[in-house]
Amino acid sequence: MSGDLRPDQRPAWQALEAHAESMRSAHLRDLFAASTDRFADFSRHTAGLTLDLSKQRWQPETVSLLLDLAREADVPGAIERLLNGERVNRSEDRPALHTALRLPQNASLIVDGGDVVPGVHRELSRMEAMVDKLHAGQWRGATGHAIRDVVNLGVGGSDLGPLMVTHALADYRPPEAQRIRVHFASTMDGSQLADYLSRFQPETTLFILSSKSFTTIDTLSNARTARDWLLSRLVGTGHGVQRDLVMRQHFIGVSASPDKMNEWEIAPANQLEFWDWVGGRYSLWGAIGLPIALITGMANFRALLAGAHAMDRHFQDAPLTDNLPVLLALAGIWNVNFLDIRAHSILPYDGRLAYFASYLEQLEMESNGKSVTHEGKVTSYSTCPVLWGQLGPNAQHAFYQLLHQGTQAVACDFIAPLKRYDDVADTATREHLIEQHRLTLANCFAQSRVLMLGDDAIKAPGVRPSHKRYRGNQPSTTVLLDRLTPDTLGALIALYEHKVFVQATIWDINPFDQWGVELGKQIAGETEQVLTSGDGLEAMDASSRGLIDALWAAEASMRSDEGPASEDGK
Repeated sequence: MSGDLRPDQRPAWQALEAHAESMRSAHLRDLFAASTDRFADFSRHTAGLTLDLSKQRWQPETVSLLLDLAREADVPGAIERLLNGERVNRSEDRPALHTALRLPQNASLIVDGGDVVPGVHRELSRMEAMVDKLHAGQWRGATGHAIRDVVNLGVGGSDLGPLMVTHALADYRPPEAQRIRVHFASTMDGSQLADYLSRFQPETTLFILSSKSFTTIDTLSNARTARDWLLSRLVGTGHGVQRDLVMRQHFIGVSASPDKMNEWEIAPANQLEFWDWVGGRYSLWGAIGLPIALITGMANFRALLAGAHAMDRHFQDAPLTDNLPVLLALAGIWNVNFLDIRAHSILPYDGRLAYFASYLEQLEMESNGKSVTHEGKVTSYSTCPVLWGQLGPNAQHAFYQLLHQGTQAVACDFIAPLKRYDDVADTATREHLIEQHRLTLANCFAQSRVLMLGDDAIKAPGVRPSHKRYRGNQPSTTVLLDRLTPDTLGALIALYEHKVFVQATIWDINPFDQWGVELGKQIAGETEQVLTSGDGLEAMDASSRGLIDALWAAEASMRSDEGPASEDGK
C-alpha cells in the first residue's frame, strides 16, 4: 500500500483517472472492432461459472491499471486476512467468517485460539437431524399430528437468502421433502403471516424464528402473533395441551443469542446456533439455511456449501489476473469511480433466480453503502452504486426502455444457465422446453449486444428517426452457469460476496457492519414509544407530529366505529 494515502490519492488511482479521460469517449463497438479476441481476453471460467467481461468499457491497459490499484490496496493480503479469520470487521472488532461455514469437516481454522470448524459441523449435524425428523413425519405437533407447514419468521439476511435459494433450487426437492411445505413471513405489518394463519392448522404448523440478535422487532412481532395463535387454539380448548408442550413442539430458534432464545421459551433441543462473526446477510450457509435444507434435503444443502467453498479456494489461490471475484470487482470500480456510472441492474434470465436481484440488493448496498473509511474519514469518492433488478424477460417489458434510450448510464449483469430441461422424460415436452430455454438465452445475449452496439446492432437500411435510435455503449457483464445446480448456485453467491469484499478493500470501508440499519431500528423503537404514550411528541419535527396526529385521528375514528351496529347492519 502507498502509506496512509487515501485510495484516490494512490498512484494507480491517479493513473486510472488519466487513462479514463481517453476511455470516456471510447465506444464499445469500436473496442470490439479493434480486437477479435475480446471474449478470449476478458472471460474466465471456474467452479461451473463463465464470467464474460468483454462488454465492459475497458481495454487491456485499463485492466492492468486496475490490477495495480488492487495491489496498492493490498487485496491479496486482505483475502488472506479474511479467510484466515483475522478481525477484518474493524468497527466491531471481530472476524467475518461466513467462509468458515462452508469449510469441509476435515479442515481446520484456528480463531482466537480455538478451531471453529467442529462447532460449524456440530450445528450442521443438529440441523440435519431436524430435517430428517420433519421429512420422516416424525416431528409431531402438541396434539400428536405430524407437522405439515413450516413458516420461517425472519427479515433481511434471515429471509432473503433462504427465500432466494429455496426458489432457485426448487427443482432439487427430493421425494422425502414433499411431506412438508415451507413458507416465509418477513413483513412486520403481519400481512404475510395473517394469510398463513387463516389457512393453516395450528396442530400441524411449526415456526422457525430466525434472528441473529433475537431482538429484531419485525421478526419478534410476527413471532408473538404466531405464539398467541397457537396457544389460544391449542391450550385450554379441550386438547389437554400445556403451554410448554406447544412451545417445545411448534418452535425452532436460530440465533447467535441462546440466552434470548431461552427467554422466549424455545426448547434447548430446538435451538440452532450461529456466531457473531457471521453477518446476517452472509448467514444462509449455516443454521439460517434450515429452510433450504428442508426443501432441498441436506445432501443438496451440502452441495451448495461445496460450490461456495470451491469459489473460496479459487478466490484464495488464483492470481489476480485470473481471479473471478477480483475481476468482477474491478469492473465495478472502473464503472463507479472512473466512468461515473452509479446505477447497476441485476438481470437473471431464469425464473428460478427470481429473488437473486433482491438478495444482491442487500448484500451489496448494506455491505458497501458506506461513506466513511476504516479510519473514520469521509470518503472523497463514490462507493456502492444503486442496485436493482428483476428477471430479465420481465424487465424487458418494464425498465429496459431506460437502459436503451434513457439519460442514465447503467451497468448490467446478465445471468443465465447454459443447460436446462435435458432431463425431462417426455420427448415432446422436453423439446418444447429446450426451445423455450434457447429463446430465453437469445433474448439474454441480444439485449447485452444491443446495449453494447446500439444502432450498429440493427441491420435495417436507411436513416433511423431519432426516436428509434439507440446510443449503445452501456457496459455489461454476463455470468453463465454450466447448469443451475446447488454447486453452481453456491459458487455464484460466493462470487458476489467476494466481489463486495474486494471493492470494500479498495474503497477502504468496512463491508461487515451496518450502523445505518441499526440507527433505523433505534429511531423506530423511540417513535413507537411516542405513538403509544404521547411522551416526547413535542420534541418531534413538524412533519412527524402531523403524521402522528393523523394516525391518532384514524385510530379514534376506528374506535368510534366499533360501537353498536347501525340499523342497516353496518
